[in-house]
Amino acid sequence: MEKKQTKTYETKEIEEKVVLIGIDNEKDIMNINDSLDELEELVNTAGASVIGKMVQKREGIHKGHYFGKGKMEELKAYIDELGATGVVCDDELSPSQMRNMAKILDVKIMTRTLVILDIFAKRANSAEGKVQVELAQLKYKLTHLVGQGKQMSRLGGGIGTRGPGEKKLEVDRRNIADRISELNKELKTIEKHRQIIREKRLKNKQPIVAFVGYTNAGKSTLLNTATNADVLAMDKLFATLDTTTRKLKLSSGREYLFTDTVGFIQKLPHNLVKAFRATLEETKYADILVHVVDSSNKACQTQMEIVYKTLKDLDCLNKPIITAYNKIDKEDTIRPLPKDDFAMHIVEISAKQNIGIDKLFNTIEDVVKSFKTPLKILIPYEEAKYISIVHGRCEIILTENRDNGIFFEIYADEELENRLKKFILN
Repeated sequence: MEKKQTKTYETKEIEEKVVLIGIDNEKDIMNINDSLDELEELVNTAGASVIGKMVQKREGIHKGHYFGKGKMEELKAYIDELGATGVVCDDELSPSQMRNMAKILDVKIMTRTLVILDIFAKRANSAEGKVQVELAQLKYKLTHLVGQGKQMSRLGGGIGTRGPGEKKLEVDRRNIADRISELNKELKTIEKHRQIIREKRLKNKQPIVAFVGYTNAGKSTLLNTATNADVLAMDKLFATLDTTTRKLKLSSGREYLFTDTVGFIQKLPHNLVKAFRATLEETKYADILVHVVDSSNKACQTQMEIVYKTLKDLDCLNKPIITAYNKIDKEDTIRPLPKDDFAMHIVEISAKQNIGIDKLFNTIEDVVKSFKTPLKILIPYEEAKYISIVHGRCEIILTENRDNGIFFEIYADEELENRLKKFILN
């Protein structure tokens, strides 16, 4: 008997063609045109095409359907004319607003949040990243997508339907809540592991430098250039989500830990901030923050304000900040560079072209040195463990072998100064 062959079918995802919509008011930090330009970049990164934009100037979002009634009719005609398959709203929408808009426009309704979640879903590689993304996806689904099946599955794919939690997103509300509980437990386990690593770092007393900044400012490229970290670095929003830490010995001979963090962005979804809080809180444990700014971006000053607002929310503005204006090799670098009242020091660099990196390192060392006390000490040869501590944890300016021990000129932090008290020379 001849075996019947099973037919296989390939399903090709339809490319989404969307219209971006936004409200023009004076409350947002970023003006509406820059915000929609950024949203377009997000949508392109997510794999869809932007074929139109529409803005309404009004004091706030319409409670029923985002735009006012007349503008919604105009939007409907615009969508039909362009043949768009969906709209992406620059702001968050309530479930009722999404339902009302879907009824009027008869296309898929998406938000900035949904697009960011979709990008995060594609970019999550580590176990922690996947847990964080799935958790944020499920929380969003629980509050926005349950009962929205018709409009969200209109194209059978696209933005909002992929990622590490793709199959799990098909479960009902009760199972979603159960899964969220499981993921929270997983995240707590991961956070405990991260805490152990942090404690080891703090015990070793190696200065920690965290690269922070707006997404696509060049943090990962800077980490790669500085430490040969081989972190994925692309000219795209949220190219990497996972925190990477690398060790590097600077010219003083002191070892530093350099950490790359997830990029900030305006209107970062609350659930996403909460899910990625453990990652973002790497900034809390840093001794110095290097604020990497894309100096070629016309909205860089606004992006800086958003970064500082996020750092304030994370209670990190009390740390010493070095602002590194990156991409100065580009022709469209903004001149004069924006003023930065939060920065202790400002340096100009090109992470890609390795310009100004040595100056950045020297500035980092100067800042660390400013927190330490210059000491002259004489350690007897028999106190070998203290000699080892000095070599491992201090910036050594001068070493001299003497008859009764080793003479050092060093910079030491307060804790180490106390430990070496008996060896200090007046």
